[in-house]
Amino acid sequence: MATPLAGERLLLEPLRVEHAEEMAGLLNDPQLHSFIGGRPATVAELRSRYAKQIVGRSADGSQRWLNWVARRQEDAQLVGFVQATVSYRERQPWAETAWVIGTAYQGRGYAREAARLMVDWLRGSGVGPIVAHIHPDHVASNSVARRIGLTPTGELVDGEVRWLG
Repeated sequence: MATPLAGERLLLEPLRVEHAEEMAGLLNDPQLHSFIGGRPATVAELRSRYAKQIVGRSADGSQRWLNWVARRQEDAQLVGFVQATVSYRERQPWAETAWVIGTAYQGRGYAREAARLMVDWLRGSGVGPIVAHIHPDHVASNSVARRIGLTPTGELVDGEVRWLG
């Protein structure tokens, strides 16, 4: 279960269905989706997606789903989200991670801080290795991955580089 996490400037709140309206506004930017794919989701689509995600695990129990929204401490403004899917390989928990910061809030170090909070929490909970899949042209996310201790493997998965740490 995701727990609240606090950083220097950000609070990571466990995802709730009620975040859908605020997140829809933040994610309603086609430019944001140029690297993450898809299109901006409606409030109803996010509510439906979040209702499934907050269950916290896959139907067969083989995965744990951890999702947080990232909020600035100074004014409680939502700036993005981070997520991890924890699975087991040879009895070792490992996590597939992702981070998304709204276009208006990019370039301020929020992605690095939010991803670092999540990864530190995962590692402190005994989860590792940490994996991320990042579009090779997404300079900012590649930089975040390096800053949180991930290394590109050279392996491409659906056009994205697999990072490992």
